[in-house]
Amino acid sequence: MLSQPLTLNSLWADLLVEELVRQGCSFFCISPGSRSTPLTLAVARNGRAQSELFYDERAAAYFALGYARATGKPAALICTSGTAAANYLPAIIEASVDFVPMLVLTADRPPELRQTGANQTIDQIKLYGNHVRWFFDMPCPDERIAPEVVLTTVDQAVFRSQSPTPGPVHLNCPFREPLTPLQPEERDWDAYLSSIVSWQNHLQPYTTHFTAPLSPSEVMIDELAERFHQAQKGLIMVGQLDSPETADAVVRMADELRWPLAADVGSGLRLERRTDRLIPYFDLLLLSETLRQEVAPDVILLLGKRVVSKRFLQMLARHHGIELIHVAPFSARLDPEHRVNHRILADVAEFCRALTGAVKPTRNEAYWAELQLRSDRIARALQQEFRDEQPVSEQGVLRRLSQALPESAGLFLANSMPIRDMDMFGDAAARDVRIAVNRGASGIDGNLATACGFAHGLGRLTTAVLGDLALIHDLNSLWLLKNSPVPLVLIVLNNQGGGIFSFLPVHAVREHFERFFGTPHDLTFGRIAEAFGLTYAQPATLGEFTAAYARAVATARSALIEIRTNREANHELHEQVQQRIIAALEEAA
Repeated sequence: MLSQPLTLNSLWADLLVEELVRQGCSFFCISPGSRSTPLTLAVARNGRAQSELFYDERAAAYFALGYARATGKPAALICTSGTAAANYLPAIIEASVDFVPMLVLTADRPPELRQTGANQTIDQIKLYGNHVRWFFDMPCPDERIAPEVVLTTVDQAVFRSQSPTPGPVHLNCPFREPLTPLQPEERDWDAYLSSIVSWQNHLQPYTTHFTAPLSPSEVMIDELAERFHQAQKGLIMVGQLDSPETADAVVRMADELRWPLAADVGSGLRLERRTDRLIPYFDLLLLSETLRQEVAPDVILLLGKRVVSKRFLQMLARHHGIELIHVAPFSARLDPEHRVNHRILADVAEFCRALTGAVKPTRNEAYWAELQLRSDRIARALQQEFRDEQPVSEQGVLRRLSQALPESAGLFLANSMPIRDMDMFGDAAARDVRIAVNRGASGIDGNLATACGFAHGLGRLTTAVLGDLALIHDLNSLWLLKNSPVPLVLIVLNNQGGGIFSFLPVHAVREHFERFFGTPHDLTFGRIAEAFGLTYAQPATLGEFTAAYARAVATARSALIEIRTNREANHELHEQVQQRIIAALEEAA
């Protein structure tokens, strides 16, 4: 319900915040500022609104991104006018290209102060360009404008952030002074609000949008079931998924279809052995030139969003005989190799449920058995590679982490090497792990803030793995980690620079590589952890890492575990492990 408004600015802000709460968007990420005072105070007055304060708008936006990844609901960002709003852009881009809902409320100067040189005034009209699903420039609060305008605009913003294609929405909210209601206007607002009396008397939104899940037709399902029945070497490839419910539907379909299942680490299925259909190391199977043709499928059913594995994409590029069917709930093209033959616009869970009831016995058992046999050989080879007494390595730590994650844990994997190493070397030993990755634009910015928002949204202990440059880029977000109500264990892989560049062709340009690509630094994070009041450990062996991680989980407090490695040694170890895997595969071929 509305509080007793003191000014028209307060009234409009109260209407806006209350309608957001009624729409289920009750979490607000607020950065301090003057022009946004009406919105901030409206959140503070609303007893059902939850909020966090952020000194840095960039961190606030990435936190909101992580929150939405965990909950499926948009968080609302509130900031003042000027460059504060510009700092949201990187996270808005990530949300846009990875289909994550987000609501951006930027306060602004009124029209008469725009393009006049007024302090802290920039052009905020369509500030985020095509990276938002919808933009609306709110009018300044005005009694000649009915209150329903505020309500229906909020309702449209929430709807457009989630349907038909989830993503960020921008409401620009100009306010005239006075911004702080110190001297209330001596008037009764009942007449102005008379048209929404019924809205005031209940807690439902003014406008409710109903959407039905995108379901495949029976004819389409029957045709696919027949095609899959004929396939000799059919493969299910699961990209990034957005919910545990979708993952459950995928597993049930895979069990019924009896096809092998290769899962991207962002799917939530790669680290969980929930079905014997799972081929955990399909990516590493493609290392062997001898076996690539043999393991290549003739039909691939690709479910969900992007896939990390570069070798999978290279397989698609090489084998033009593969029939590729992509199922996703949005019309955007995710096809960098231009290999999709059939694109099905459907909710992935609905598609899997429909197919589960229509599948016929397949001829795929021999193909699945061969993939499983070879994947098991890789698992045994990796088990021999990473023993307790060995020095910590990036690959070894990611593998050990996959084996030590607690039940119902959250896991955030940063870009560059952490996500790739977990995708390659992670063990399918965990249970009920919720995973988040920022693979839309694949930047290293805002990774820690995203992890903190993800943990907050999950409400359960979360582990985040970041490279050193990603942490340096987002160092101020250690404040969020320190104050997080949900424990977050931060594992930092510190190889004194940008480790991924050692795997790229530019690594051969030795005279310029180290300065411009290796980006060396001499930072360690022990004193930084101390400054933020975080428990700190720097294990030297894989056994010590396993023990340090177990202690951090047991204490249920946020902690920082630093893994010191060497970039050149890391690159060499990658090569050695991969050569041993190839040898193990081809020896038994």
